[in-house]
Amino acid sequence: MNHASPAPTPRRARVRAPELIGKGGWLNTGDKQYTLADLRGRIVILDFWTFCCINCLHVLDELRELEERHRDTVVIIGVHSPKFVHEAEHQAVVDAVERYGVEHPVLDDPELATWKQYAVRAWPTLVVIDPEGYVVAQHAGEGHAHAIARLVEELEAEHAAKGTLRRGDGPYVAPEPEPTALRFPGKALLLPSGNFLVSDTTRHQLVELAEDAETVVRRLGSGTRGFTDGTADTASFSEPQGLALLDDGSVAVADTVNHALRRLDPATGEVSTLAGTGRQWWQGSPTSGPAREIDLSSPWDVAVFGGKVWIAMAGVHQLWTYDPETGTVAVAAGTTNEGLVDGPAAEAWFAQPSGLAATADRLWLADSETSALRWVDPDGHVHTAVGTGLFDFGHRDGAADQALLQHPLGVTALPDGSVAVSDTYNHALRRYDPATGEVTTLATDLREPSDAVLAGDEIVVVESARHRLTRLRLPEEAVRVESVAHRTRRAATEVAPGRLRLDVVFQAPTGQKLDTRYGPSTRLLVSSTPPELLLKGEGADTDLSRELDLNPAVTEGVLHVSAMAASCDDDEAGGTSRSKTGGEYPACHVHQQDWGVPVRITEGGADRLPLVLAGMDEQQPA
Repeated sequence: MNHASPAPTPRRARVRAPELIGKGGWLNTGDKQYTLADLRGRIVILDFWTFCCINCLHVLDELRELEERHRDTVVIIGVHSPKFVHEAEHQAVVDAVERYGVEHPVLDDPELATWKQYAVRAWPTLVVIDPEGYVVAQHAGEGHAHAIARLVEELEAEHAAKGTLRRGDGPYVAPEPEPTALRFPGKALLLPSGNFLVSDTTRHQLVELAEDAETVVRRLGSGTRGFTDGTADTASFSEPQGLALLDDGSVAVADTVNHALRRLDPATGEVSTLAGTGRQWWQGSPTSGPAREIDLSSPWDVAVFGGKVWIAMAGVHQLWTYDPETGTVAVAAGTTNEGLVDGPAAEAWFAQPSGLAATADRLWLADSETSALRWVDPDGHVHTAVGTGLFDFGHRDGAADQALLQHPLGVTALPDGSVAVSDTYNHALRRYDPATGEVTTLATDLREPSDAVLAGDEIVVVESARHRLTRLRLPEEAVRVESVAHRTRRAATEVAPGRLRLDVVFQAPTGQKLDTRYGPSTRLLVSSTPPELLLKGEGADTDLSRELDLNPAVTEGVLHVSAMAASCDDDEAGGTSRSKTGGEYPACHVHQQDWGVPVRITEGGADRLPLVLAGMDEQQPA
């Protein structure tokens, strides 16, 4: 802990905060509508998020402690800014706010009006507004809670002294709880008894249902968010998702927000931990080793394939494995870069893998952010059956290379060798047949289906947003729907052909400096879609600024930018953390973010592209 005298408050760049506008209105406020003027005197943190985004969900969890500690001075406002068409539906936002336990006001901004006013370019982005209504900081990506907490303390002291700080209750009003048996269930598993085990995600429990898929047999877990092993009554989970039956009759549970793999003994109801520490994996953390000593990141589903438990590690866009024989975990596929790249496991890119299903010779996966159905062969090569990348999605049947999905979360192997896809944001169950290469629709009018399991000649679908399991006959004829195709709705940034200066803005938080003890502390990776867009500037380097050369023959595309910066407490500031062995070392933090920036090549367009990782772009006009 740092007991040194506080340094003088540095003079901050300040920009007047634009008004908060959202056609969908306000949630979690008891139907009251707010303006920035209503919040004057409070420190306001805007969290630009969208509910499909795993990094946004990580930030929700990062902010919980700060929100509780500064409840009388800080107002966090989630500005919901949709990527997918489904996320622009008001009821979908209402559902997501409850599903993820958001305990602050949320502005539903389906047309991205406030997003544009604040020049936001990435999910998630955090903007800090001081009690006088000025923007004083902006942060993109995860890992900024410590920096924002320090800034909040500075602002509290500064504005208390000026008389401009107003303490008191915030505008949050909790919604009334709904009395349903399940609440936003995630995944389901058919037990050998014929009963169903369901991850009741929002209530932090597992629920066993009878063969009718409705009657509650028992609840497993206390129902309170936590990370505790023990009996069915005392054990606790945090938003559990995927379930897989292991050879010994136990069940592996992807305990998503605990960043852990848990084990349930169905006979006794005992819950123990197989893998994970409860801490989130960050760049530079170990990627293999004893399972209980290695950090994981938002495991979303699990499946047994090739004698190992495969884990859809949504939080880092990878597949990992847990080996029950050795009690170890290891990365199996993916680089942590977000996108759609096939090939050898170590070179493949994924984007929030969220559903797994194993057959004898394929591990199928629903790759949600690329709206893709993909598979891994026994040799470890990754293939794509349906999907083209991060920006194309929709509901279109037909040949697999033309078919479209929208953020699928589940995949189920069918007896004939085909697979059913829980096409979540299309509210549909789709089917892909490898023999014909065709995609069809099995059922529509499902509400956010997130998984499905076979039960005899029926398929039982987890209708997450209807809080139930729904039985369907496997139809012999596919349902036909009108084809719909979409691209990501964000407006393109107009840039000039030729040289473009890319600046990732990073200012180390107060009391910290770049961590150069083990070499360069920053990393910048740049690529493009299509690849021909970049004539120069592609690849990885340690400088956070780079000259790009844009091909004038390519009229539009997407720049993919991934940036990382590591900072540690400045020794001179006296900031330290205590290690497990009792020694002290500087507290260090990794800041990282991926951007997909749609660009349009236009004469007279911008010749500089600033992306704020942390701080303020000082070249931006006030």
